[in-house]
Amino acid sequence: MRSYCSAFIGTIIVLWTLLWGFTVHAQERIKLDYSSADASNSVWFTAQDRGFFRKYGLDSQLIFIPSTTTAVASIIAGDVNIGNAAGSGVASADVAGANLLLVACFLNTLPYELVVQESIKSAEELRGKSVGISRVGSASDVAARVLIKGLGLEPVKDVPILQVGGATERASAFRTGRIGGFPSPPGIIELAQGMPHRVIISTADFPKRFEFPYICATTTKSYLTSHRDTVRRTLMALIEATAFFKNNKEEGKKVIAKYSRQNNPAYLESSYRTIAKLYDRVPLITREGTEEQIKEALAQSRKPPGSLRFEDMADDSLVREIEKTGLIEKLYK
Repeated sequence: MRSYCSAFIGTIIVLWTLLWGFTVHAQERIKLDYSSADASNSVWFTAQDRGFFRKYGLDSQLIFIPSTTTAVASIIAGDVNIGNAAGSGVASADVAGANLLLVACFLNTLPYELVVQESIKSAEELRGKSVGISRVGSASDVAARVLIKGLGLEPVKDVPILQVGGATERASAFRTGRIGGFPSPPGIIELAQGMPHRVIISTADFPKRFEFPYICATTTKSYLTSHRDTVRRTLMALIEATAFFKNNKEEGKKVIAKYSRQNNPAYLESSYRTIAKLYDRVPLITREGTEEQIKEALAQSRKPPGSLRFEDMADDSLVREIEKTGLIEKLYK
């Protein structure tokens, strides 16, 4: 009897070990990136920290690659399989000959405001003063140009744009007076304690929502072709993470605090409220916003209009397939 029990237990242990080994092996390794530590990238943080990538069989490595321009270069090089990138950087890369694709966009607008020195009370007083951005071609660059135009001024000609660096570097340049202003994502203004400032214009002030493919899952055409199911599962994880973030305020604020390394209550409340409202349940890609970025990229490269189309750099067919399964509807019931 003892022998039989020992054999039975041994068999169970062997089967459990094999099953455990299969489960580990079944997790597909994938490299992903996020391009900013502010709240706009929370869909990526949430999918990683709450185990949604793992749920869909992905052993994910989430890497911080600051700004869209550097993220795009990493995706092209194959250092990242699927990453976050804004449509501006993808359009510029594709016009230059890359084969990148937006496959889903979770934030299809640019929720930025232009923060200026307190002494600057009008658009005319901003003329001749510099505005700081992270890198040329980044979302902050697009935001700066759009906001400056919203004031009736011409970017570069009327208001010089300086490549300063990330949020910390921009705050430092602002504090020392090197720049007269900077485009700020949601909530960042709450961290500007001790820096006299004012918000001179915001995209929220525009009469119509500014369409822009901002927080977008991006990959290469070749990776989508050879790993379509992997991309599908990545999008399913991000879609589920979006629903979790929108439906769980306190957990959402915790993930923002972790990645931004900020615990300022006003910042966490403001940034969560704005981003949770703006995240799209069904992350289709804004055609209007993408076509505008294509137009801008073609103009800057002096290539003829029509040489790059929406269909050349955007493919949200997987999102449409996922929507048809009923998954997204179930997440919000």
